[in-house]
Amino acid sequence: MIRYSLTKLFYLVLSLWVLASVTFLLMKAIPGDPFMSEKAVPPEIRARLMAQYGLDKPLYEQYFVYISNLAKGDLGISMKMLDREVGQTIRDAFPFSLKLGVVSIIVSVIVGIGLGMIAALRHRKLLDSASMVIAVLGVSVPSFVLASFFQYIFGVKLKWLHVVGLNGPLDYIMPTLALSALPIAFIARLTRSSMLEVLTADYIKTAKAKGLSRGAIIRRHVLRNGILPVVTYLGPLTANVVTGSFIIEQIFGIGGLGKIFVTSISNRDYSLIMGITLFYGLILMCARFITDIAYGLIDPRITLVSRKEKAA
Repeated sequence: MIRYSLTKLFYLVLSLWVLASVTFLLMKAIPGDPFMSEKAVPPEIRARLMAQYGLDKPLYEQYFVYISNLAKGDLGISMKMLDREVGQTIRDAFPFSLKLGVVSIIVSVIVGIGLGMIAALRHRKLLDSASMVIAVLGVSVPSFVLASFFQYIFGVKLKWLHVVGLNGPLDYIMPTLALSALPIAFIARLTRSSMLEVLTADYIKTAKAKGLSRGAIIRRHVLRNGILPVVTYLGPLTANVVTGSFIIEQIFGIGGLGKIFVTSISNRDYSLIMGITLFYGLILMCARFITDIAYGLIDPRITLVSRKEKAA
């Protein structure tokens, strides 16, 4: 396990370097620069700004400086937000996205697995059909449509909840439901199909023959083996949800990282774009790493071996 973890960490660092390099080159491939839209800025001041941020240097020098600073943990300074460090911007904005993301993940996992279990245990019955209808709606209806619908019903008409902001616990209800709809639907369908497969396995029949109760079989065998595909999905789900939804944050006026990322793209803020992209990539890679470890811990039958060990 230690060797496997170290190998994964090595590939994580290598992937981050590739991501940083590709993002840097893509930013430089876009015609223009961050200051070309500033019509009121005289050419002399514009040239001074280019020199201040090192944009007048050759591409290889810019890349070397960027990677060197990155190795020190320095993401640079925003080119549009005066004297604002990229790292500080991420630290200030990410907690809003993190809180919303964590709540959405918890809701997605609990509700999704619950619907999937109900559908599997009541296969081809009314509850099964009702659960799958909810899952289909979650997949079919876009999150921004749900968000607007919730705002209109619960915010404008009924006036139960605030339309914008995260000022209290109740303000998390609408953005969480809008952000969790798709993951809930996906987890429910995944859990249902996986548990139906487990329920027909030979060891379930053996457990029944031994006289185990239905509840014990579900707890010890069906649930544990049925949620393994869900654990695999938790990696990308965590990365996608925790980093925040761009559209949801815009609709509900949440000053999270997603909203700032959209603004940085429209402003052509190179430093901020590259910093947030790298931060997103780090979260995704760490989530996948943790998922790989958790997958092996949940199912002891799964062993983590190298290709050489498999060949032997």
